[in-house]
Amino acid sequence: MSVVIVGGNECMVRQYKDLCGEYKCKAKVYPKMQSGLKNIGRPDLLVLFTNTVSHKMIRCVLSETKGHPVKIARSHSSSIAALKTILEEHTL
Repeated sequence: MSVVIVGGNECMVRQYKDLCGEYKCKAKVYPKMQSGLKNIGRPDLLVLFTNTVSHKMIRCVLSETKGHPVKIARSHSSSIAALKTILEEHTL
């Protein structure tokens, strides 16, 4: 399963990827706006950490996934516990 995480803390990127690996998911993490955000691909799950991401970034990501069968999970908290809860819901 492929996961794209948008937002979150830059210092926790490695921890996000490691946790996704425990659930047998490949993860791409975009903690801030980048030019590469236009080509996020077609993930199975899109995680939006809404507290640490701009409205512009959310609009950009949602427009890229529009029309594709992507599960979208939004979380106000960008903690490891929040990500673990989301992965438990969507990977089982």
